[in-house]
Amino acid sequence: MKKILIMNGPNLNLLGVREKSIYGDQSFEGYFETLKAKYESLDLYYFQSNTEGILIDKLHEVGFDFDGVVLNAGAYTHTSVALADAIAAINTPVVEVHISNVHQRETFRHHSYLSKNCKGVILGFGLDSYRLAIESLI
Repeated sequence: MKKILIMNGPNLNLLGVREKSIYGDQSFEGYFETLKAKYESLDLYYFQSNTEGILIDKLHEVGFDFDGVVLNAGAYTHTSVALADAIAAINTPVVEVHISNVHQRETFRHHSYLSKNCKGVILGFGLDSYRLAIESLI
């Protein structure tokens, strides 16, 4: 059974209550249950942290024995060389995801430090971006 980790970064614990016009009104925990039901043949895990170092530690933990990581690093996408280095250091393929189309937003969101070290990038499809990322890993 393939093991895939979905990992969310800062402020994504507030999905369903923050900026609903951008991120929608569903919590990620609720959506994760939908994903688990759809992909019963996969071993799906979910992790969220608002702390950069904890996200890096989790990548190191799973990065040599999981089959894939779906990563929404939130604002760290645009600022974290350390997360980019952690992705480059592991063997597990990482797919970068974003709920919104970051290229339709503020200019500082147009650059990702992570993308060059990821298998691919999926953005702008709402929460369905996560499902598309899982599909790319299987």
